[in-house]
Amino acid sequence: MNNILNILKREKENKIKGGLYHKIQVLLTYNSNHIEGSKLTGEQTRQIFETNTILADTNNIDVDDILETVNHFRCIDYMIDNAQAELTSDFIKQLHRILKTNTSQSGLEWFKVGDWKILPNEVGGEETVDPEQTENEINKLISHYNSLKEKSFEDILDFHVRFEKIHPFQDGNGRVGRLVMFKQCLENNTVPFIIDEEHKLYYYRGLQQWDNIKGYLTDTCLSCQDVFKTYLDYFKIDYTDAKSE
Repeated sequence: MNNILNILKREKENKIKGGLYHKIQVLLTYNSNHIEGSKLTGEQTRQIFETNTILADTNNIDVDDILETVNHFRCIDYMIDNAQAELTSDFIKQLHRILKTNTSQSGLEWFKVGDWKILPNEVGGEETVDPEQTENEINKLISHYNSLKEKSFEDILDFHVRFEKIHPFQDGNGRVGRLVMFKQCLENNTVPFIIDEEHKLYYYRGLQQWDNIKGYLTDTCLSCQDVFKTYLDYFKIDYTDAKSE
């Protein structure tokens, strides 16, 4: 039994407001976008999800922030719908396509919405995989992950680190990577988690130090997992059958 995923699917299909699905849509979207520089507040993110409107203040609002917020809601729906399907490159590309649809970047020929990068990029000042090798490296990563009979918490985190080091898209890698990680948790009946503002810097450190000290990222994600358990407790969702680490 995968109780968390079943509840998310049921609440999504029945458009239930104020439940776990509702909370995840708002918190995962706000925090993941915020990590990448979105200026929308948590309350504005909630307004967009609940009312499809936004209360503007005196500050200018970037249209791309609004579009990527709406698109991220759709990404979560797509992720939930396909949580139990085998992970593929097409699934990952589709998340990127949904996230970046109609944004200002989508009109740039070199950007390649829903496809691998064609220009070299960096992450945190570190070199990433060459564009010509990206597809091959992504396929190797996915193939290795799918070959594992039992996916542990460490396997999920290791995939995430390797994915971010490849950095397969011109932009949107962090958000797509965290959506994939959430899917992997649901798929493997593992309590998922959301990287929030409190844990952001520890998350960055964990990504950078993974090959040397796996405990940094592991402890950060376990702390975020403990936060997620408080949501499950509040909504009285049984997760005793799910893996916590």
